[in-house]
Amino acid sequence: MSLETHIAPVATSRYGSNAGQPLTRRDGLLKVTGRATYAADNHPEGMLFAVMAVSRIARGRVRSMNIEAARAHPGVVEVLTPANRPPLFHDPNERIPPFGFRVEVLQDDSVRYVNQPIALVIAETLEAATEGAALLDPQYDTEPARVGLETGVRFDPSGVGIGGTPKTAHGDVEAGLSKAPIAIDVEVETPPQYHNAMEPHAVVAEWDGDRVVLDMPNQALAISCASYAAFFGIPVENVTIRSPFLGGGFGSKAILNGPQILAILAARMLNRPVKLALTRAQMYGPVSHRGQTWQKLRMGMERDGALIALHHHSLSATSAFEDFLEPAANASLPLYASPAILVEHEGIRLDTGTPGPMRAPGEASGSAALEVAIDEAAEACGMDPLAFRLKNYAETEPATGKPFSSKALRTCYEEGAARFGWSRRPRSAGQMRDENGLLVGWGMGTAVFGCPHFPAEARATLRADGTALVETGAADMGQGAWTALAQIAAEALGLEPDQVEFHSGLSTLPDAGVAGGSGHTASAGLALNQAGGDAIAQLSDLAVNDPQSPLFGAGNIGVTARGGRLYRRDDESRSESYAQILARAGRSHVAGTAKSNRDPAIASGHALYSHGAVFAEVKIDPDLGQIRTTRLIGAFAAGRIINPRLVQSQYFGGMIWGISFALHEEAVTDKRTGRIMNADLAEYHVPVNADVPPLEAILVPEDDAIVNPIGVKGVGEIGITGTVGAIANAVWHATGKRVRKFPIRIEDVMSSR
Repeated sequence: MSLETHIAPVATSRYGSNAGQPLTRRDGLLKVTGRATYAADNHPEGMLFAVMAVSRIARGRVRSMNIEAARAHPGVVEVLTPANRPPLFHDPNERIPPFGFRVEVLQDDSVRYVNQPIALVIAETLEAATEGAALLDPQYDTEPARVGLETGVRFDPSGVGIGGTPKTAHGDVEAGLSKAPIAIDVEVETPPQYHNAMEPHAVVAEWDGDRVVLDMPNQALAISCASYAAFFGIPVENVTIRSPFLGGGFGSKAILNGPQILAILAARMLNRPVKLALTRAQMYGPVSHRGQTWQKLRMGMERDGALIALHHHSLSATSAFEDFLEPAANASLPLYASPAILVEHEGIRLDTGTPGPMRAPGEASGSAALEVAIDEAAEACGMDPLAFRLKNYAETEPATGKPFSSKALRTCYEEGAARFGWSRRPRSAGQMRDENGLLVGWGMGTAVFGCPHFPAEARATLRADGTALVETGAADMGQGAWTALAQIAAEALGLEPDQVEFHSGLSTLPDAGVAGGSGHTASAGLALNQAGGDAIAQLSDLAVNDPQSPLFGAGNIGVTARGGRLYRRDDESRSESYAQILARAGRSHVAGTAKSNRDPAIASGHALYSHGAVFAEVKIDPDLGQIRTTRLIGAFAAGRIINPRLVQSQYFGGMIWGISFALHEEAVTDKRTGRIMNADLAEYHVPVNADVPPLEAILVPEDDAIVNPIGVKGVGEIGITGTVGAIANAVWHATGKRVRKFPIRIEDVMSSR
């Protein structure tokens, strides 16, 4: 055999000076100095401005618009309507997998929800386009809006979420409930919520023949390129998306939407660049949201608190023309060790925009209801809520029997409870007051989120000067991908992060998969790790086969990459720098590549999750009913931590969103018109600084060698999943009032007093 076939793997330090360190954000300086270029900051020469005219009714048709007045306005170039919209290559009423939804792109004059696009005005200035849109003055033939349980149309779905199963059964739930000595029946309602990222959806589209360059915030570059290519009938390589910075996404920016398609179409039609940026109010409709749910949970327990049966049913709202349903009931599948579990979903069609993935889709809504029900079950059994959860702690995934890849949840319970002081909690409600006479309550909730993995690619180039260029089409929407992924790459290459030039946010780079589902760091990170390993292997091959190298002949022994040098494993006094190896070989660089994915056997044989536990304290004014969250402590186990600073930030963000879900956030719909009454950031309430208590996130060590070769899990969404229930349970503990509708209002707390 040749020498090359005997070369041993190149070792890099698993916890070196790069990964595992709390480095500050690589992009931080650009952002705080205003030099980060977001989509709407781009202004190519000759650019036109587009403004979307939207429906003010929820159901009916546009009878007429004053198109002549809009076109006559100074500066208006064109008005795009169903009458003159150029054809699209792909039918907008047909989905494009995996994330494609049916979209509204002026295919007819029908109206299916408020804020649906009904025209696009394009002008030389933003002001002219805005005035032109106002001059359209649309007139409607209106039908009654279907906006609630009374008027919506129920149906049995074929799927939930993105490719999820609407019904899963394990064991005989009805038999278990019938024989259970203790049983509870709980109903919980969660509201519609809207993403409200700091950066609204926007696009700047510029065509050159049959090629188009799109500046837009985007969480799934390669998938989106393929979808836009399908809509416009061009090769996928003719679509370039530039998305170096995203001002938040939360799931909404991985999915194509009608307004962006219309702006791209207008740019092609007029042969000039076109920019469209949605207003804040227009974010409430065509770019998805978290759908409303009405959930019912039935549980049966033995007298010692052991679960016998768990039935979780979710009625989930969707639009009148699509089928995306919040997979809320599936939150009951991976947690508690009941011998019989039934989860099922029913759909209800409303005259609203289509829902879509929103931070912890399904898990956020479903765990809110589940954790309230679990607390109520503990109370019915006369048990402390933590003791009840520990009693029903699952060693394997209950619905499938798969072993968990790691069993750190018990540690999360123990460490979180100890830090919070849970042992001092009185079991009965209404027993604690502070020095000011405020009611005090303590509650907890279990946090869980799956560990998806997307196919990803990367390229790592070691250069003659000893530095590296690392490339992958990753998306950083604020979670710190620029920083964490560069740390993974630097470790794989045996370099310091400041020696690595990191390129991402461009669709022409290797496909980094999807920045969603808390899977981006694991997916793109594994590709980077393997690409770096490939580059080091090539460099090692040059050295161990070169008689002039001190590493010559070390093929069977192997080498270690560290600090920009290769070292013999058996004799570290014999080493050589990358630059020296490349110079002697007459090479300007070596380039490693990788295409990574999860081994299907891993997912089929193991249950892959991040786990945690959240403990909350609330204080409530007994006279006014005002609720304040005054303390939150979360303990989370999420595999190998690449950057503790960024991970803590993600946990805090999720926990703050949990506060928002529990106490603040709700889109309020006028049942007469179907209009969202609080479609702005003044009346759509989210927590401000004064609403956020002291937060603590405990990073529970977890070495999961099964989930993927680098041991990385996701942290972006798990923080919300335990927090909502923890706060609701704390409200009960303070007041004795079980509130089963979110967000919890003052009147809910005061209604029984």
